[in-house]
Amino acid sequence: MKMLSKLVSGATAVVVVLAAGAISADANGSVRQNEKQAGAVRCLATSSRDNASGAEATSSVRRARGLPPVRANAKLAEAAARHACDMARRGVMSHRGSGTSGPSQRVRAVGYAPGITAENIAAGPFTHAAVHAAWEASTGHLANILIPQISEYGVGRAIGADGKTEYWAAVYSAPRARRH
Repeated sequence: MKMLSKLVSGATAVVVVLAAGAISADANGSVRQNEKQAGAVRCLATSSRDNASGAEATSSVRRARGLPPVRANAKLAEAAARHACDMARRGVMSHRGSGTSGPSQRVRAVGYAPGITAENIAAGPFTHAAVHAAWEASTGHLANILIPQISEYGVGRAIGADGKTEYWAAVYSAPRARRH
């Protein structure tokens, strides 16, 4: 297996593990899997159970380092799922979406008002538990998980056209403070 981990522009990190096939990266930090397109992309809605499970895995890592836990947030999960789907449709793993430059724009598009936003993404043969373990083992991803100010979490995934590659996005955020 090949693994590529890279910190991309501030509070974003990517990891890709591919069992077969070549990978390439462009100047913007986008990682493309050179895969044969075999079928349709499967875009999956995040269940509240999966979102809660991801929030608990994230909270466990945070609590072990003296940080407060995060809560699962449905709007963040929706933004993450949309981005995972967008990456799968394009066959590219990138923090830039087809119509957005980063996670803050995506969470605003689903009605969430962020004070801070970070994102981890991955593509490969990952289960939910495996992608969280990979993020925890990566310095750049772990840094996002451990941002002290984050309080909410959402996760999403999509299956690539090859039927094997799972595209993941996790969004870590805190709502903008209300002004009095």
